[in-house]
Amino acid sequence: MGVPKRRVSHARQGDRRAHLAISVPHLEPCPRCHQPKLTHHACKECGYYAGRPTLEIKQEKPQQTA
Repeated sequence: MGVPKRRVSHARQGDRRAHLAISVPHLEPCPRCHQPKLTHHACKECGYYAGRPTLEIKQEKPQQTA
C-alpha cells in the first residue's frame, strides 16, 4: 500500500485536481418544441428524441379553487 513520505503542497494538490472543475452543460434547442435540452437526451418538455416519442409526459391538472 502506497503511503506518502512527505506532505503534498497546495500547488501540487491543485495541479492534480485541475480537471475536476464543474462545467456548464451543453444545451441545444429541441427540434420539435424548441426548448433547451441536453444533447443525446430526450426532451423533458415534449418527450421526443430523434423525431420519435420516447417519454410519456404527464399533463398538469389545473387546480380548482373553491
